[in-house]
Amino acid sequence: MSRVVLGVSGGIAAYKAAELLRRFTESGHDVTVVPTAAALHFVGAPTWSALSGKPVATEVWDHVHEVPHVRIGQSADLVVVAPATADLLAKAAHGMADDLLTNTLLTARCPVVFAPAMHTEMWEHAATRANVATLRERGCLVIEPAEGRLTGADSGKGRLPDPDEIYDVCVDVLARGFGPGSPSRQDLAGRQVVVSAGGTREYLDPVRFLGNRSSGRQGYALARAAASRGAEVTLVAANTSLPDPAGVKVVRVETTEQLRTEVLAAAASADAVVMAAAPADFRPVSVSGAKIKKADDGSAPGLELIQNPDILRELSATRPRPGAVIVGFAAETGDDHSTVLELGRAKLARKGCDLLVVNDVSGGAVFGSADNEAVVLGADGSETAVPRGSKTALAHVIWDEVARRLQD
Repeated sequence: MSRVVLGVSGGIAAYKAAELLRRFTESGHDVTVVPTAAALHFVGAPTWSALSGKPVATEVWDHVHEVPHVRIGQSADLVVVAPATADLLAKAAHGMADDLLTNTLLTARCPVVFAPAMHTEMWEHAATRANVATLRERGCLVIEPAEGRLTGADSGKGRLPDPDEIYDVCVDVLARGFGPGSPSRQDLAGRQVVVSAGGTREYLDPVRFLGNRSSGRQGYALARAAASRGAEVTLVAANTSLPDPAGVKVVRVETTEQLRTEVLAAAASADAVVMAAAPADFRPVSVSGAKIKKADDGSAPGLELIQNPDILRELSATRPRPGAVIVGFAAETGDDHSTVLELGRAKLARKGCDLLVVNDVSGGAVFGSADNEAVVLGADGSETAVPRGSKTALAHVIWDEVARRLQD
C-alpha cells in the first residue's frame, strides 16, 4: 500500500480532485489530503475527510505535536497536486512555505506530480512557463494541461486532465520511482516524441471502409509512459475511442494519408517517433460519393486498390530530424518458410528503422487486449524479449531502448 499525499490548490477544478481521491482510495492507497485554504472555498473539509477517512488540515499550526509540516512529506511515497494553480506552481518553484501544502512539497523526497489547471493566458505566461521549467529541472513531473472548456465561456489549453488519466500517470510514476533523488530520474525530460496509434480507415463510400483490428491501446500506453518520463508527447490517433492520456497532445485522423501528413509534420521537431498505429496497406482507387447499392442479380461490385505510402520506411529514409530514433511495429503470424522473428528481422532491414517491435498475432492475439508480449529488435543486432504483461510494461521497455540510443 502506497502513501499518497493529494494536494489541492484553489481552482474551480478542485471538485475533480474528489474523483482522483476516490480512485486512489478504492485502489487501496493510503491518502492524506492537504488542501490550501483557497481550495476549501471550492470543496469543503468534510468532503475530503469523508473520502479519505482522515482529518484534513491546511495549517502548520494544526496538530503541532505531530510536526505535520515535516512528517507528511517525509513519509509520502508520492505527492500529487491536482489542480495545481499558477500561484501554487510559483510558490513551489521558489521554495515558499506559507501553508501546510507548500511545506509538504519542500520536505518531500518522493516523486512529485503537478497537474496544472488555469486559464490559457495564465498557463502561457512567461512567468508560469519559467516556473514549470524550474520544477521539471528539479525532477518533478508537471503534466501538460488538457485543451477544452474552461471557466465560463472560455475554452483553450489549461483544463485539468481527466482524473482517471491523472491516476494512471501517478500509478506509473509510483511503479517507476521517478523524482528527486531517484536513480531512474525522468530520462525523457526535454525530449519531444511522436507516437501513432489505432488503425486507419480507407473509405469505399460514405458508410463503408477498409480497416483493421487495432484498438490503439499500445500506442496510448506508449504516449502515457513517455509523458510520465517527462517527454513532450504528440499522439496521432487513428479511429480510437480511448480517453486522451494526461499531458499528451492528441491529433485525430482517419485515413493513412492523414496519418502520414500529421506524423511527418510532428516528426520534424521530434527526438523519437514510434509508429504503433496500423495503417491500411491499400486504399480504393476511387471512393463512391453515395452508398454502394446491392445489385438485384447478386453480383458484387469490382474493387480496384492501390498501395498506401509506407510511412515507417519514409520516416527512416528521410529522418525529418537528424539523429531521431525511429521505432516501428510488426504484427506477424509466421508461415511455412519463416518464423515470426525471421520475418521481423527482414522487415527491420527493409524498413530501415532503429527498432522494430515484433508481435506474434497468431489467432488474433494482442488486438484489443490489455496485455502484450513482444520482441524488440534493434538495427544494431540487439534482441530484447518482453514476456506477457501489461502494455504499459512493454511501453517502458521500448522507451528504455529509445532513451539509451538518444544518450549514445
